[in-house]
Amino acid sequence: MTTERFTYADSGVDIDAGERAVTLMRAAVERTNRPEVVGGLGGFAGLFALDTQKYRKPLLASSTDGVGTKIALARQLDRHDTVGIDLVAMVVDDLVACGAEPLFLQDYVACGKVVPERIAAIVTGIAAGCTQAGAALVGGETAEHGDLMEPDEYDLAATAVGVVEADAVLGPERVRDGDVVVAMASSGFHSNGYSLVRRVVSAAGLDLAGTPAGLARPLGEELLEPTRIYARDCLALVERHGVEAVHAFAHITGGGLAGNTARVVPPGLEAVLDRGTWALPAAVRLMEEHGVPREESERAFNCGVGMVAAVAPEVADTVVAQLTAADVPAWVVGSIRAVEGDGATARLEGSYR
Repeated sequence: MTTERFTYADSGVDIDAGERAVTLMRAAVERTNRPEVVGGLGGFAGLFALDTQKYRKPLLASSTDGVGTKIALARQLDRHDTVGIDLVAMVVDDLVACGAEPLFLQDYVACGKVVPERIAAIVTGIAAGCTQAGAALVGGETAEHGDLMEPDEYDLAATAVGVVEADAVLGPERVRDGDVVVAMASSGFHSNGYSLVRRVVSAAGLDLAGTPAGLARPLGEELLEPTRIYARDCLALVERHGVEAVHAFAHITGGGLAGNTARVVPPGLEAVLDRGTWALPAAVRLMEEHGVPREESERAFNCGVGMVAAVAPEVADTVVAQLTAADVPAWVVGSIRAVEGDGATARLEGSYR
């Protein structure tokens, strides 16, 4: 029988550090509360009182995602307060694509070592994203895996839940021949394509602290720019114009602009998107200058468009004006047209400005 004494901390799990992290993040999390939140931080489950009297026939929508390898850049630059915003954006902007209002979110942080200040910075970013989206952060989990991950390693995931009326679900079933496609500008690469970005940065020896030609700030800052959250602005379009005029949203993530727009195009139609309506971002051009073919950048990156809306032609100008007034740069990028055969595609044409 061994006389050696073992503790959880010796095994790589510091309970005291975890409790300290919760203390540091508590105020930021509580600021995300909505009136429907029941209880506070620290329970075994998050409680949310859905007001069923508010809806005729509510459908719950859910979305789960992570940030991906953008986290590797955050670690490299030792900046951890923005990736939480990316995390929220990836799930709430998927929810709003079907017209759902984000209600609440739960996060999961896995790390090699709980450094309270770092975990608090991450979760403070998550809380900031929730505030932008109007969603409550009702709880989550921080797991310390000292025997699986290096001390500075971590990964993020989240699940968000939203609600939409059954007769107000958006999607390809509503899209019509003649609809106008409105583009909403991205804030950067968002949270997709970073395995390719990091490969280029490494192979080309690009300095993250330097400012390449065409960029207005250091490359590291450009690459860590958090994902724009469109949820509230998209919902405001639906509230103003109704589902009779706002037919679908497509969140532009992995697969690029054409690949994701095609997901909201019904059989027999195609979305034709004009590159000439916007300028390819300088950061994307930088990637192309260092070896990424145009065809690949249009598949891996959003190329400056983070969300599109398919709307009735009579409201297109008003939709653009409404988004622009809300500080979301927007423009008419194309249209929906009938095609022979099955269709259900999207294609880019023309050249970038």
